[in-house]
Amino acid sequence: MTKQTLKNLAIIMDGNGRWAKQRGLNRTKGHEKGAEVIRDITTYCAKHPSIETVTFYAFSTENWKRPKLEVEFLMKLLDRYLQKELETYQKNNVRFMAIGDIKAFSPKLQERIRITEKATSRNSDLKHILALNYGGRAEITHAVNTLMAKGKKAVTEADISSALQTPYSDIDLLVRTSGEERVSNYLLWQISYAEFYFTETLWPDFTIEELDEIIEDFEGRTRRFGGLS
Repeated sequence: MTKQTLKNLAIIMDGNGRWAKQRGLNRTKGHEKGAEVIRDITTYCAKHPSIETVTFYAFSTENWKRPKLEVEFLMKLLDRYLQKELETYQKNNVRFMAIGDIKAFSPKLQERIRITEKATSRNSDLKHILALNYGGRAEITHAVNTLMAKGKKAVTEADISSALQTPYSDIDLLVRTSGEERVSNYLLWQISYAEFYFTETLWPDFTIEELDEIIEDFEGRTRRFGGLS
């Protein structure tokens, strides 16, 4: 059996709030711990022989429904994270990219995102993508509207793929932590033939050792893409 090659990995980071609650902590402590895990997983992926991109679902278009104070904390945490992690990106030759509608963020945070993208634009070992104010339906709708604005009367699958924000067409493996088993409007176009892996582990407890085991499981799967093995 041919060993599967993992190039494009997507992760839904779930369980920060529950992790904090189990420890009698404020939800914000779960988000802070979760940010540390992003660093560990990104560094691991940068050193992995086949992974080209890792995309984290950091803030969805639906997350604005959360309490105002929590949303404000997440915005501040993202700004601090990008400042702090720039050195990690450069050290590990990682290119940072954001997908989603960041215009909803403060001018300061938008500038931080742009600065980090520009500073790492020449790095080539890994593309580290944060989905920020992102929704899969919104991305597809935006892609179609972009094509129509260019004069397209009819669009093909290739047209839509080319108009999406992501620098790849397909995800190979989607991992979701915390035991939930749904995709939550994440990369809907790109996961059409992805392999899924759902783990009970809460995101702040997720480790590179567990990711290693998940990738080993993925490499042993048979992917038919609608055909026969």
